[in-house]
Amino acid sequence: MVIKILGSGCANCKKLEQSAQQAVKELGLEATIEKVEDFQEIIAYGVMKTPALVVDEIVKSSGRVLSAEDVKKYL
Repeated sequence: MVIKILGSGCANCKKLEQSAQQAVKELGLEATIEKVEDFQEIIAYGVMKTPALVVDEIVKSSGRVLSAEDVKKYL
């Protein structure tokens, strides 16, 4: 499983990345978490508001900072 956090590296993006890491750990999943900060790549996903959560190339959420519990629902 590949999880991508789309965003500029702002505080909210970092919070979403931490939530994703915590969710993966609590569920005992094997996943790679990548940060995507390139705006052209972010726009290619159709995302206009960051941070965004992408799981296996499918945008699951954008414009919201999800808790670990919220991220688990998308995994």
